[in-house]
Amino acid sequence: MRSLFTFALLPLLAAGALAPSIASARDQIRIVGSSTVYPFATVVAEEFGRGSSFKTPIIESTGTGGGLKLFCAGVGVDHPDITNASRRIKASEVELCGGNGVEKITEIRIGYDGIVMANSKASPRTNLTLRQIFLALAKEIPAPSGDLIPNPNKTWKDVDPSLPATRIEVLGPPPTSGTRDAFNELAIEGGCKTFPDLAALKKTDKNLYKQVCRSVREDGAYVEAGENDNLIVQKLVSNPNAFGVFGFSFLDQNADRIQGSTVGGVEPTFDDISSGDYPVSRSLFFYVKNAHAQSIPGIREYITEFTSEAATGDEGYLADRGLIPAPEEIRKKVRADAASLRALELASGH
Repeated sequence: MRSLFTFALLPLLAAGALAPSIASARDQIRIVGSSTVYPFATVVAEEFGRGSSFKTPIIESTGTGGGLKLFCAGVGVDHPDITNASRRIKASEVELCGGNGVEKITEIRIGYDGIVMANSKASPRTNLTLRQIFLALAKEIPAPSGDLIPNPNKTWKDVDPSLPATRIEVLGPPPTSGTRDAFNELAIEGGCKTFPDLAALKKTDKNLYKQVCRSVREDGAYVEAGENDNLIVQKLVSNPNAFGVFGFSFLDQNADRIQGSTVGGVEPTFDDISSGDYPVSRSLFFYVKNAHAQSIPGIREYITEFTSEAATGDEGYLADRGLIPAPEEIRKKVRADAASLRALELASGH
């Protein structure tokens, strides 16, 4: 758990002067951000558009990092109102927002998601450990001597004799993706920590630890396939030897064509992700620019729809799309904080 951090206190904007300019120039919510949250947000936007007098929001899939960069660039009609995120906002992004006059942000957790390593159903299901994922995809790994060397493993059998002798080829998101950030932290770093000497680096040299334990190889074994997770699914179907990295919802929606690898003996299922048993899982969020919520029509109503039991509850329509609902007590708190546009103190983690 990283230390808590709060939004920097900056001189207040002249909100009274700002609000009319936003309201008169735009009457449609603009949303950017995570490709993982995008399908959920799209369904909510459609429900919102059908059930209200407001226009259906415009949503762009830019990736979490790209979305937060756009979101934090400023206040006003030219900047998005909401950004979706498949990880928590970073301290550096909070600082970027504050430096550009985005002073108050409401964080809304919508539920959980698992990150899967999936392959075509034309191939056998693979059982992996976090250590094996690290040895397959890390940029550097420990040699028998203990020294760090460029990852020499070409096939899965090189990683572990129990695995098939097929070439390591993993299609996944780019560095701007929250899924990539979470995969690096939960899977790559998770495997790195199984080596005691590397785990010890966290106390003695944090920068080197992060460099070793969160860096993905760049020699072709890991292929950056963009922010379009559906495209990765299509490529897996056409290449049964490849694996893809993406959120559980895409596995759930394509279960007739692809299958998720077990990690540490646990399958990426709805129940095992919600219980926390599946080791590669994370929270999903969206962030609201509070200054815009006072001026852009429909933002408060959109928030109400997204946080409703009908959407994110145990039997909500987003659960049917693969979202893992948060526990009821968390949903109630999120709903109350969202309704009041409470600018939260932010901490890393679920």
